[in-house]
Amino acid sequence: MDPEATRDVTKRLRRIEGQIGGVIRMLEDGRDCSDIVTQLAAASRALDRAGFTLMSAGMRQCMAAVARGEAEPMSPEQMQKLFLSLA
Repeated sequence: MDPEATRDVTKRLRRIEGQIGGVIRMLEDGRDCSDIVTQLAAASRALDRAGFTLMSAGMRQCMAAVARGEAEPMSPEQMQKLFLSLA
């Protein structure tokens, strides 16, 4: 995996980890439901972005390996399954 993409995804996941901790504290403190849902939605979007960043970097790596003759291309079914796993 590309080291820059790995650093980016790791940084995003650490921020998400902090967001989730904040959501837990909000629940424990009895905060308003709409505030909690707003924070959960933000964490969910951030997690999606981390997943798409990871998938994008992985696809670039796989395509380069195929171009060098080091790997077989993914089948359409494999690619569809990968994309749907983040849907």
